[in-house]
Amino acid sequence: MPTPITAQPGDTLAPPAIEPEPLDYKIEWTELGGNVDEARLVVPLDYVDPQGETIELYVTRHRADPNDRIGSLLVNNGGPGSPASTMGINATSWFLPAITERFDVVGWDPRGTGASGGAVDCIDDAEYDEFFAAGDITPEDASDKADLVRLAEEFATRCQERVGRALQYIGTNNSARDMDAIRQALGEEQVSYFGFSYGSELGAVWATLFPTTVRAAVFDGAADPNADSTESTLQQWIGFENSLNTFLAECSATPSCAFHNDGDAESAFDALFVQLDESPIPGPEGRADVNLGVAVTGVVRAMYSDRFWPALERSLDEAQSGDGAGLLALQDAYYQRGADGTYSNLLESFQAISCADDPERLTVEEADEQAEVLIGAAPRLFPHTTGSYTCSFFPVAVDPRIDVTGVGAGPIVIVGTTGDPSTPLDSSRRMAASLEDGRLVIVEANQHTGYRVNRCIEDTIHNYLIQLEAPDTETVCG
Repeated sequence: MPTPITAQPGDTLAPPAIEPEPLDYKIEWTELGGNVDEARLVVPLDYVDPQGETIELYVTRHRADPNDRIGSLLVNNGGPGSPASTMGINATSWFLPAITERFDVVGWDPRGTGASGGAVDCIDDAEYDEFFAAGDITPEDASDKADLVRLAEEFATRCQERVGRALQYIGTNNSARDMDAIRQALGEEQVSYFGFSYGSELGAVWATLFPTTVRAAVFDGAADPNADSTESTLQQWIGFENSLNTFLAECSATPSCAFHNDGDAESAFDALFVQLDESPIPGPEGRADVNLGVAVTGVVRAMYSDRFWPALERSLDEAQSGDGAGLLALQDAYYQRGADGTYSNLLESFQAISCADDPERLTVEEADEQAEVLIGAAPRLFPHTTGSYTCSFFPVAVDPRIDVTGVGAGPIVIVGTTGDPSTPLDSSRRMAASLEDGRLVIVEANQHTGYRVNRCIEDTIHNYLIQLEAPDTETVCG
């Protein structure tokens, strides 16, 4: 069995005996058209050694109206692993004119993602089904479980081989330091920030490391920053399970729902999942069978917003009749599979960045023991019977994510949505509580993140970013 890569001498954030000379950050923009520019910014791979190995960040900018410009707004759309350069290019799709006319919207692909340095691409497109669809999430014997362990170990080994030393330096702390490098390159003493989902965690680390550079910050769909990996997983599982139960209850109460099943969608769903576990539906030629794991991922994808619920109704109904194409399509959407069979590397980056942040490297036995608090916590949607070996074989974390405090950053607006499955409202409330001055705004909606759900939340965020008028905490936007 391959041995996990361990830290090498010098791979540590212990301060050197002599403070090294920092880089002079410079950014030269190239116009793309439509008020959009692009650039490459050179930053250190390891900020302890700024004159050592470097990587490049791909940065984009949508320029504000010069007459109304307030400053720069750094933005991130989550993951971890999602390239955010598209947010600069497509700023007017993400944000209303109140923002795009007053702020230069600056997006970048965080290190380890997209077109930036250290991009994580561990497996080939043709191997996605093997690694993410073929495994048995309820192994009944030692052989099935050994396959899960083998896939986890093989994935980690491929990442180490393909990404190299950068794999240990793509964590959230270094991405937050990159944010300050971008600020310096822009020549601004303070910048504003708008982060969605994991972008909230990134923003919270940035606000903690560089509080005096924060003009304003919005975290939309925030996770609990103090939860360990097990508690974080538990919060998410319960959040998704609650959303699924809401979906099934509405389907049972609505005769027009394609999965109505005479008003008992819940029992029909449970029976279908048992069936898929025992006898997967054959997949299309060259694709994986639609097993329990594929179905779980497909349903999870649909829970991100009730806009996807009609598609889920049809997919579940078709699966009852032996057609799993709809569930497979939802699973493919989760992994961002294109029509040509290629995949985004978001989920690969997600795993690698998460492991760079996590100080734990559990053995298989320790992971199974830790999972005992998870097994059965969300039995309908997460019927797993083993632990997760996601980080077990990754190299040791040399720079685990810091504790979040936001001390000295001023008021930060946290947006939590009542029906958010991925970052449940209670998790966003805990993010607000962890910050020195977190202001929670609650949006009533069944979806992940809340900006643009209604006029109330739009006005609340715009007034804060533009006028620096922070709302009272626990403000509700119905």
